[in-house]
Amino acid sequence: MAKKGKDYFGMGRLISIIFAIIPVTSWLFGFVTRFKEGKVLAGVLRLLLGWNIIYILDLIMMIFKGSILRLF
Repeated sequence: MAKKGKDYFGMGRLISIIFAIIPVTSWLFGFVTRFKEGKVLAGVLRLLLGWNIIYILDLIMMIFKGSILRLF
């Protein structure tokens, strides 16, 4: 059973940072993670707005905190 962590799908921090650097995977994993957590509104917002400021904030949060941005 995989470890449930703050990173993308419980992957290691380094792998999650690499995925966060790549815009397509950051966008895809960001909204899939939100839907998986049951946060539909956050998932829809990431789906629609994920290419702009949320991408940069996710990248900064992943590098410094080890988790993606969680607003609600």
